[in-house]
Amino acid sequence: MDAHANPATAHLDTFARDRLPPPAQLPEFLFELPELQFAPRLNCAVELLDRRVALGDGARPCVVGQRQRWSYAELLAESNRIAHVLVEDMGLVPGNRVLLRGANSPTLAACWFAVVKAGGIVVGTMPLLRARELATLIAKAEITHALCDARLAEELELARPQCPTLARVRHFAGAAGGELEALAAAKPATFADVDTAADDICLIAFTSGTTGVPKGTLHCHRDLMAACACWPPHVLRARADDVFIGSPPLAFTFGLGGLLVFPLAVGASTVLIEKATPDALLPAIAAFGATVCFTAPTSYRAMALQLAQQRQPLPTLPTLRKCVSAGEALPAATRALWKEATGIEIIDGIGSTELFHIFISADEAHARPGATGLVVPGYRAAILDEAGRPLPRGQVGRLAVKGPTGCRYLDDARQTQYVQGGWNLTGDAYLEDDDGQYVFQARTDDMIVSGGYNLAGPEVESALLLHPAVAECGVVGKPDAARGTLVKAYVVLRPGYAGDAAMAKALQDFVKRTIAPYKYPREIEFRASLPRTETGKLQRFRLREEAAAG
Repeated sequence: MDAHANPATAHLDTFARDRLPPPAQLPEFLFELPELQFAPRLNCAVELLDRRVALGDGARPCVVGQRQRWSYAELLAESNRIAHVLVEDMGLVPGNRVLLRGANSPTLAACWFAVVKAGGIVVGTMPLLRARELATLIAKAEITHALCDARLAEELELARPQCPTLARVRHFAGAAGGELEALAAAKPATFADVDTAADDICLIAFTSGTTGVPKGTLHCHRDLMAACACWPPHVLRARADDVFIGSPPLAFTFGLGGLLVFPLAVGASTVLIEKATPDALLPAIAAFGATVCFTAPTSYRAMALQLAQQRQPLPTLPTLRKCVSAGEALPAATRALWKEATGIEIIDGIGSTELFHIFISADEAHARPGATGLVVPGYRAAILDEAGRPLPRGQVGRLAVKGPTGCRYLDDARQTQYVQGGWNLTGDAYLEDDDGQYVFQARTDDMIVSGGYNLAGPEVESALLLHPAVAECGVVGKPDAARGTLVKAYVVLRPGYAGDAAMAKALQDFVKRTIAPYKYPREIEFRASLPRTETGKLQRFRLREEAAAG
């Protein structure tokens, strides 16, 4: 796989290893920090869970849900019992792919650890996926087993006729108890964990679909532990008494890291709630005494507006002390709104499914409106031109990153687009400023060339969001005979404002006064909502398709 590869794989089913990109297409992996020197044999579930209990933390709170509350020892026991079910009742052998389908919950966390302890490969799926989407992922990863929330069984069953590899499915029901729980109850609370190689694959994470066709990204046991050693201790700096909470699903690497892997790495507890919309997340933070929150910029904006309407924000969230934003660029206006409402400076960051988690970020002390932050220790970054040459500070180019994690697509020709010259090319246009801060410009496919000018859609969005009438917006290029492309904005207004010609003119004038006048949106379309992924990312490709069709 790479320079640290260990040929002694524990996988009897070598599907994932056989479909890795060839060595020449892999990024350069860096293990420069002392804490990144991992042993050749490593099972990340053992490191995160078994070792924590062995160190005497078994009685500490670990995962909390609406109706479940497990200590580290209880999560370990339940994971071990489910691992027995996987191996003894479902015939799992190391290297098999296991689909997990369910909303965030303690039971889903137990299933995740069970699969990894048994040497399987987790394939998480978003709860809202339909049969057609599930069938695509199952076929791509040749998934053999599935653990599925009984309430979400229908779409999976509809997909099964198109999925000959998926032979074994068990359903769970969380606190209510289901088929999986009944089988697990009869199993021992101990399990002989599979002695995996550090570079054995343990996770296939499918990209969340902002660009249309999802890609399967392969992560090994070492990747997850490397991620724990970089951003969390150097930027987040969480403590064992912290209580994590947030909205991203565990099927999304932002959620898996922020709501399961990272809290357990420091002995903290995590709140896993099924529905974490802004309306539900605010009361949940208060009810569970959460101290660390992970969610998307759109959610922070919505919650800040709610808090502002309450007119007594600070007593509402007395325990909250750290807030993390990722998934898409954090507008300066959203950062300011949240700080005004709560007094908390958001920790922004950019990560990717391909690299597992955050690699550029700024802690509260170094946060700056409009900038993403500094390179996380353990990683390197550069701004490259189209020929792959480094650009000087202040010039916009392609963001390139390398470190202890990197892109390994599952049997996908797009590997050579993401990895070039040993670098991971994230698909983002950035510049590095004089202070070494990386400043987001746009996704490279969100750059708009209009009338000879290069425009960044997110910059226009940030300007629009400063207007008190705008709740959310998306800006894309629309084909135009005269200008080649014109800037079009799709805008959702806050309650009490009318989406008429007068409002469109007011917003255009506002943008002209806020940023360079030539960047203003020539067209504005008012909408009730915008297309987003389950993780809250704006699907600009859908807006581009609509603009092109209209």
